[in-house]
Amino acid sequence: MSSHATGPLSGRITVPGDKSISHRALLLGAISLGTTRIQGLLEAEDVINTARSVTAMGAPAAKQGDIWQVSGRGVGGLRKPDAALDFGNSGTGARLMMGVLAGHDFAVDLVGDASLSRRPMGRVLNPLREMGFEVLAGSDDRLPLTVRGSSSLVPMEYTLPVPSAQVKSAVLLAGLHAAGETTVIENESTRDHTERMLRFFGAQVTAVESDSGARITVKGNPTLRGNEVHVPADPSSAAFLVGAAVIVPGSDVTVEGVLANPTRTGFYETLREMGADITFENLREQGGEPVADIRARASSLKGVEVPPERAPSMIDEYPVLACLAAFASGETVMRGLAELRVKESDRLSATAAGLEANGVTVRVDGDTLTVRGTAGEVAGGGTVETHLDHRIAMAFLTMGLATERPVAVDDTAIIATSFPEFTGLMRGLGAKFEVSAGAGAQ
Repeated sequence: MSSHATGPLSGRITVPGDKSISHRALLLGAISLGTTRIQGLLEAEDVINTARSVTAMGAPAAKQGDIWQVSGRGVGGLRKPDAALDFGNSGTGARLMMGVLAGHDFAVDLVGDASLSRRPMGRVLNPLREMGFEVLAGSDDRLPLTVRGSSSLVPMEYTLPVPSAQVKSAVLLAGLHAAGETTVIENESTRDHTERMLRFFGAQVTAVESDSGARITVKGNPTLRGNEVHVPADPSSAAFLVGAAVIVPGSDVTVEGVLANPTRTGFYETLREMGADITFENLREQGGEPVADIRARASSLKGVEVPPERAPSMIDEYPVLACLAAFASGETVMRGLAELRVKESDRLSATAAGLEANGVTVRVDGDTLTVRGTAGEVAGGGTVETHLDHRIAMAFLTMGLATERPVAVDDTAIIATSFPEFTGLMRGLGAKFEVSAGAGAQ
């Protein structure tokens, strides 16, 4: 598929529900008592695989009309599945499920697709092992794995070696199944959806901030109760529509009901620093999370330095930010991107290669990415290797909407893992895409 320069993008639109919150709603619904009703669940492959996994362990998750319902079994109440749990491309689903499984005394096979099977799981498995979780079979702490939990987990205090919401969440979820208190210490803030949702379902969670970081503590063996969850729109998905509006001349786009949690808004903060006309309107709270309508208008961008401490709040948005930076005046320097090397692909290398293929000067120094902007005149004309990475595909299709020549990506089928409506919603705003012969279809 290729994207082409287009006229102004305009309209008010809603993107699908937040992926991070969707995973957590399913998992916490499964270990709560009673029924959890979820409105706005992201119906993408990654999340559906989590729904299938909890269903396989005796907590049926199914759609009733417009609402997803999960029939929970309580903390520690899941049963051994009859077959392997398949997480497809979802690192979030696999890693958070490990935290849930840690409190269940049965063996489970965990599998994923080729991309997920290359991604490291050790940083989640290591703290869980200290609590009593076992890896019975597997190579180099990568999927496929056979794991076994314990009905007598040991609570722990764990300091995150690197900022990671997935590791923090897995340890806190395991802590629900341990007698006493489990504490995670983080030196840099990461997304806090797990803490917010644990409280929403009735867990006792405290977070104490200090100059050296935060201590997040969960009390074990709670009685969680099913709840009504309204999933806000995913800010990582909205980033592509907002980014397109900023670089396509004359555009004015509003994305409604987007999650505005400050641990997830680094991308929008950075674009504002670059000169983008972006406003958060109609701020409100929804299910314990801040929500806003995000309006974006075409803007002239300037290069900036993005500090490494901002990375946790925008780690998934760096590929599209780099593509937008190609249109800026001057250089944009993005630091602290080591985490990008262990995503669905080596996103740092894939982003740099895609930019070079489209005439953009880019440099990678360790975990720093530098993009030399062209003041709005990006050549395009290249084909981007996505490496089975949905965000690489969407980032470069977004870029191609404002380049001099079309930008092609080698595969768009992978987009369905997180944002299956991407091309349809973009076309609804006025974007032009063309399916090439032999390219992956969406």
